[in-house]
Amino acid sequence: MLKTMPTITRHKNPLGDISVLYVAVMARAIRAEGADPTDLLGRFGLDKQALREPEARISIPRFMRMGQAAIGLTGNPALGLTMGQLSRPVDAGVAGLAAQCAPTAGEAINTLIHYALLTSRNSRGTPWTADGGREAHFYSIKPYNVFNFFVVDSVLAAWTQFLRIITGQNKVIERVTIEYPSQDQDDVFERWFGCPVRFGAEGNSLRLAPGIREAASLQAQAAMYEKLSGQCYRDLLRIRAGWSTGDRVKDLLPPLLQGDTPTLPAVAEKLGVAPWTLQRQLADEQTGFRELVDETRRELALEYIRETRASLSEIAWLLGFSNPAAFHKAWRRWFETSPGEHRKKYLAEQAAKGIR
Repeated sequence: MLKTMPTITRHKNPLGDISVLYVAVMARAIRAEGADPTDLLGRFGLDKQALREPEARISIPRFMRMGQAAIGLTGNPALGLTMGQLSRPVDAGVAGLAAQCAPTAGEAINTLIHYALLTSRNSRGTPWTADGGREAHFYSIKPYNVFNFFVVDSVLAAWTQFLRIITGQNKVIERVTIEYPSQDQDDVFERWFGCPVRFGAEGNSLRLAPGIREAASLQAQAAMYEKLSGQCYRDLLRIRAGWSTGDRVKDLLPPLLQGDTPTLPAVAEKLGVAPWTLQRQLADEQTGFRELVDETRRELALEYIRETRASLSEIAWLLGFSNPAAFHKAWRRWFETSPGEHRKKYLAEQAAKGIR
């Protein structure tokens, strides 16, 4: 019998979740490819009513499986580009509406990415901009597989389409880098982006073409930019309101775990406090850094085993274990079974319920 699994309250989906606004974009792309998304949405427990709920979200693993199923339905491995092509500022929620009102394209892409957490949260990290908005970066989601290629494609394409919409120009990007290896679609990607695309790169990014960062937004509206960006700021504060120091530590840990064990000084630096201050704050909350690392690993391990098809060696790397054997030993300590046995039993139970 499986040991009782922990109740996770800080985040409903420890691996992350995404607004159904992006599911609606996927459905639009499926229709554009000549297929009907109704049955696919139904298989994943979504209908027209669910897509009308602006605050509704689905887990990142479910979104990835849905994307892979959509690619199978349409027969287009570059479906993420179609999603990007059909993306509009409003599909990024209030952040998208605020961003399009910014005075320049550089400020607009900065705003869009800075408030991405309002519609999408991933345990792997957060996107960022560099060089004053000249570069836009999407975090690593390796190990890559057929379930997550399209995520990188759709995000980079949506950012590109956003810039095209607000500037009225087609050539807005001068270089694209994609972390996963070439899937023999290089020509398709270079035609779509209108610039060189390098696969197997060190990261996922766009570099804006000369002059685009400074280009005026066709949608600029100073009063609405101030109002909507202010709303985004307040919404972001509400998301983090009430978080303890331990919550903030655990929120930083997942991307730092990948292939390594994070240290207290490294996390303290990210939080902007001295290591001994962080240690004292955690002690005041009756916890410690090592305990939080173990809790975070346990929460993520359970989700990776249940909600993804990642191999045990990939999960061990994602959680910062030295090898699969060390991960196996930790799982035994947490749940008194093996990860493989738990996955097999869980998937069988889900299949019996007709849940994918």
